[in-house]
Amino acid sequence: MIDFRSDTVTRPTQAMREAMANAPVGDDVYGDDPTINELETWAAERHGFEAALFTSSGTQANLLGLMAHCERGDEYLCGQQAHNYKYEAGGAAVLGSIQPQPIENNPDGSLCFQKLEAAIKPDDFHFARTKLLSLENTINGKILPLSYLAQAREFVNKHNLQLHLDGARVYNAAVALDVDIKEIAQHFDSMTICLSKGLAAPVGSLLLGPKEYIQKARRIRKMLGGGMRQAGILGAAAKLALTEQVPQLAIDHSNAKYLAEQLNTVTGFSVNIEHIQTNIVFARLDSQIDIHDIVQKANQQDILLSAGNPIRFVTHKDVSKEDIDTFIAFLKNEV
Repeated sequence: MIDFRSDTVTRPTQAMREAMANAPVGDDVYGDDPTINELETWAAERHGFEAALFTSSGTQANLLGLMAHCERGDEYLCGQQAHNYKYEAGGAAVLGSIQPQPIENNPDGSLCFQKLEAAIKPDDFHFARTKLLSLENTINGKILPLSYLAQAREFVNKHNLQLHLDGARVYNAAVALDVDIKEIAQHFDSMTICLSKGLAAPVGSLLLGPKEYIQKARRIRKMLGGGMRQAGILGAAAKLALTEQVPQLAIDHSNAKYLAEQLNTVTGFSVNIEHIQTNIVFARLDSQIDIHDIVQKANQQDILLSAGNPIRFVTHKDVSKEDIDTFIAFLKNEV
């Protein structure tokens, strides 16, 4: 099976499976799962935060992150393409009673600070209280530069806001920038990390932040049904995701560029190579191409794609360069 739909489809490594089978466990709701406790302590220190919380998913981590920053009737600023605004079922509004204020993303994924400033509500009881700016890095495979993150820190300090990072693929950003993860994390009050995308853990994300903030998030996690018992079975794989699997991301990025180059040799497919920064490739299709027909035929060859124009491809540890060659040969036979 060659699966280009997402890096969420990565399967755990053999080392992860062995670590999961042998993990010391307890009851994490009681706080006595040693593997989870060690993971959270290590992760907080590794990323430069006071505390960390292991969660079942990136969606849950983001929701906890927003709800721990904002009270009912508060507002957070984000991008129109932000995952925690557009793709998480409206959880902040439905479950947190938090109003999102989306701002149009620039082509590079960033948000215009002038537009953000104009969206901050006055201190007036007619308006929701603007409390937080949420950024995403990477966003659609694009990296927010360190200089932009520094500007975002200055912006929130000026306007007395908090700064949250949806870091679902933040390690992809760090690897592509060739910097330690702390160089990104240092600008934020809180940050999430998804462990089950390119880092290949089977389940889980982390929320990181100040100690009192994480204590509040832990309480909300229980309220949302996110308290887990012998979670160390998952935590063992999570630790390996953050250590052994990080070097794999550079290979994924190289494969994404190779895939983009090869797609440009297929009639009717067009990719801007300069836009490939990490492991996500978008290809535009000529109007005569029936992408739904291609997706169906690809599925019959055990090649999984998501239909769209542009069509998105995501490289990961379970897609090799040879897999890409197999896929390109299939495409050239079909178009």
